[in-house]
Amino acid sequence: MKISAVKGFRDVLPEESDRWNWIESTARELFTRYNYRELRLPIAEKIGLFSRSIGESSDIVEKEMYSFEDRDGSILALRPEGTASVVRAYVEHSLYVKEAVSKLFYVGPMFRRERPQKGRYRQFHQIGLEVLGRDDPAIDAEVIVLIDDLLGRLGVSQARVRISSLGDGQCRPAYREALVEFGRAHVDALCDNCRRRLEQNPLRLLDCKEEGCQAVTADAPSMDRYLCAPCRDHFDAVCAILTGEGVDYAVDQRLVRGLDYYCRTAFEIVAEGLGSQNAVGGGGRYDGLVKAMGGPEIPGVGAALGLERLAMVAGETPLHGGAEIFIAPLGADADLIAARLAHGLRRHGVAVEAESGAKSLKSHMRRADKLGVRWVVILGEQELGRGAASIRDMSAKLDFQCAIPLDSRPEDFFDGLRRLAAEPVSRPA
Repeated sequence: MKISAVKGFRDVLPEESDRWNWIESTARELFTRYNYRELRLPIAEKIGLFSRSIGESSDIVEKEMYSFEDRDGSILALRPEGTASVVRAYVEHSLYVKEAVSKLFYVGPMFRRERPQKGRYRQFHQIGLEVLGRDDPAIDAEVIVLIDDLLGRLGVSQARVRISSLGDGQCRPAYREALVEFGRAHVDALCDNCRRRLEQNPLRLLDCKEEGCQAVTADAPSMDRYLCAPCRDHFDAVCAILTGEGVDYAVDQRLVRGLDYYCRTAFEIVAEGLGSQNAVGGGGRYDGLVKAMGGPEIPGVGAALGLERLAMVAGETPLHGGAEIFIAPLGADADLIAARLAHGLRRHGVAVEAESGAKSLKSHMRRADKLGVRWVVILGEQELGRGAASIRDMSAKLDFQCAIPLDSRPEDFFDGLRRLAAEPVSRPA
């Protein structure tokens, strides 16, 4: 019986994996320029980590987490997001003692039992970054500029930043109360989820995708009317830096984040080509999270990008390097020579594919053509007898009979191929 993948989980096949590797390597190179260092996180955590950081009333904790009982009776969860795990590691290993500011990034799978849809799976992958130890608007802006820079390098067209301020512990309670009052006045027009959110997390009313709720909340109070002076100054400074850096952004007062720990700056990155679910990432500031996780009073800001969605909107993937040389042994006697030559060239840094001497030359050539290699090294009876390999240049369609000695050092063998390309002195293949 054929067994298929679990619903919402999928295989990333080699061609797509090449694209992912390009995106990840581009991100790693850029993050390093900004002085971020990689943190590798465990996939499973104690469930209390997420209920404490994300919020007991969030959809993630209530409905979407994959949780299970371990053999010792403890309840574990597959991580649904990365920030909580980063902060847990930051506190557990006292990274704040080692340096005043930690700039970290991570790459890996997350798990949420959502309804699978375009670009969204139950196992999905994120590239995230976090800065712990700075509360100034310049670092908020740096995170957004870095993401904008990455999208540019990946060729993501028409990407745009939506940004807002969620206020802080001084000004948000008044806004929250105003939103609750508004929701209660229109409760009959709200969906069941929003009626529940009204008492537990009223800011999520603005995030509802139901058309009826969107129509009702179009007239809801706006956070910008409630911002205290420090929060407004902070937000204005972030926007000024983004303007100066040429980042395409728009202030969106309806933008909220789905997790409880956010405060002040919140943002989302949207791109064309994804339909109604057009967000490729987002983030914001979370100044109280480290303390809530048992650490000192240390501010934080971060962002995460969905790898699946990035792969859908990024530009053309650079050509996969693949093999440069295909070694075609003809007969069992040639297998040992082919293996030795292949291993030597690989150690020299050359990508090589070698097959069995049981195949015919015609079969070898079909395989080499499919791989798109430049060179085919032929090792037949004649070549073994003369101690020199014949070469076929697939791009120039030229044959070089017994052209390179088989006892050459790997670097000399490869140099011999390049000399043949520079000085073709043979007949057409």
